[in-house]
Amino acid sequence: MRSAKLVLLLFLAGCTTVGPEYERPEVSVNPAWLDAELDQFDTSPAELANWWQVLNDPVLDDLIATAIEQNNGLQIAALRVLEAQAQLGIAEGNRFPQVQVVSGDGNYTDTGDLTKEDYSIGAGLSWEIDFWGRYSNAVEAADASYLATVANYDDAMVLLTATVADVYAVIRATEEQLRLAHDSLKLQQRSYDIVEVLFRNGSSSELDALQARTLLLSTEAAIPELEETLTKSRNAMSVLLGMAPSALDNVLSKDGKQPVVPATIAIGLPADLLRQRPDVRQAELLAIAQNAAVGVATADLYPSFTLSGFLGAGSTKVDSGSTFIDNFLTSDGGAVSVGASFVWPFLNYGRIKSNIDVQDARLQQALVAYQETVIQGAREVEDALAALESARHKDRILSEGVEVAQRSAELAFLRYQEGFADYQRVLDAQQALFTQQQRYAGNRGDVVRSVIQLYRSLGGGWQQ
Repeated sequence: MRSAKLVLLLFLAGCTTVGPEYERPEVSVNPAWLDAELDQFDTSPAELANWWQVLNDPVLDDLIATAIEQNNGLQIAALRVLEAQAQLGIAEGNRFPQVQVVSGDGNYTDTGDLTKEDYSIGAGLSWEIDFWGRYSNAVEAADASYLATVANYDDAMVLLTATVADVYAVIRATEEQLRLAHDSLKLQQRSYDIVEVLFRNGSSSELDALQARTLLLSTEAAIPELEETLTKSRNAMSVLLGMAPSALDNVLSKDGKQPVVPATIAIGLPADLLRQRPDVRQAELLAIAQNAAVGVATADLYPSFTLSGFLGAGSTKVDSGSTFIDNFLTSDGGAVSVGASFVWPFLNYGRIKSNIDVQDARLQQALVAYQETVIQGAREVEDALAALESARHKDRILSEGVEVAQRSAELAFLRYQEGFADYQRVLDAQQALFTQQQRYAGNRGDVVRSVIQLYRSLGGGWQQ
């Protein structure tokens, strides 16, 4: 036993960890956003935890809270965290004696002239010393993988909150377009009724009545498509909330208004993405895990040392009528063994080195993937900034366009009634009004969706 302790101490004193040290790859990030000089953006730190509250819509707040609680995809991501946590526990357990067993058996034999009973119990262990850091690297890899699943859960939270808000914006924009379509339908119906009466009285041509009817049917045909979009959007929302479509009416009213975007939005600086975006953290953690996997593969180049021991006791009873033997709990029934061994697969160096090359190639892929994730994250923010600026610029133009089209439709019909213009100008004006109203309502939804995409690209939502 003294010799075994001495060997163990020597092993532990000589333990080292092989494999590369992890170094974060360099990633060039712009010091400022390309569109940061615009008045609508503030480069002070963004409030990302509950970013959707900037839209000041209590219904949206309730929808996101329900989705976080009930969304099935988010629950799966959470269960993957628990799975990785358990895997980490397994890896940590391998740093201790890998085999720890208690065993026992019993046999009874009766041949008529002879009865025999055999019993034994014992405890054994086997411990491969972590001489080259094989198990330490495995723990590091499992720990990084566990944290990567946490980052994946956070990323799922970012995606979920943004998707719920995006679908909500589509629903509200479509509802507004439907309302405007019904209003245009009423206006065109009144115009058609007037032209129809004039035609029957001989004050207008049949062509005017037919053209008015054509415009009316064209507008009416747009309504089923909008209703289909609304239904599909509401169905998508029900899936995000983890509920049946029929239950959505209890949490999403049909008389809401489109959210209002604040005049100024805080977006922080590009360097903030490294800590804000969960996918960036996940990409780096996967690289750290793979770096440790290289160390695990490298340890196979060197011999592994194992200590083993066994402590047991047995009992034998023999009764042949004339002879009785019983050595239960005597010195003859006990056994103790201690041993050490090593294994060195030096003839497999080609295969082992090839495996190291495989793990290293995967590491290089993970490092490049991390760099690409950072760059793509910055691009997504820039794209969202450009989309928001464009949508807001269009919003100002379309708002004025709706006012002009509204006045044009009123004047065209008035001049037609007074006999100063033909009915074609009325048709053109009413068609233009309908088109401008639809574009304006749709673009207002695009403004909201651009803000949502901006906060998603900034990595907002998981902090809460």
